[in-house]
Amino acid sequence: MARHAAPRNQRRALLRAGLTVAAAAGAVLGAGSTAHAAKTDLSEGLAHALPGALGPVKSLQLDPLANTGVDPLDNAVGTQVADFPSVSTALATDPVTKGGSLGTLPLVGQAAGLLPG
Repeated sequence: MARHAAPRNQRRALLRAGLTVAAAAGAVLGAGSTAHAAKTDLSEGLAHALPGALGPVKSLQLDPLANTGVDPLDNAVGTQVADFPSVSTALATDPVTKGGSLGTLPLVGQAAGLLPG
């Protein structure tokens, strides 16, 4: 009997059996190497992606209203008693209100330097 004359159900059953055997063989033979390759690819991908992703974040301006007249964070307060040097909160608020980024903050900037990028 010619192939085109075979009943349709037989062809479908043979096709399913062949696909099942091929999928099972692929799963058995490729499982170990695929898992190792996926783990290696993931770590290499992260090593290349993190500097590109964190670099812009470290240099992003923290206060979107910095250097404008309506910046609510621009509220430094200072005082001076007698002949002592004046004390002000500007040391803490200036890095943000002058358009600073994560890397320009006094203590956080050093920690951000440890991040890739």
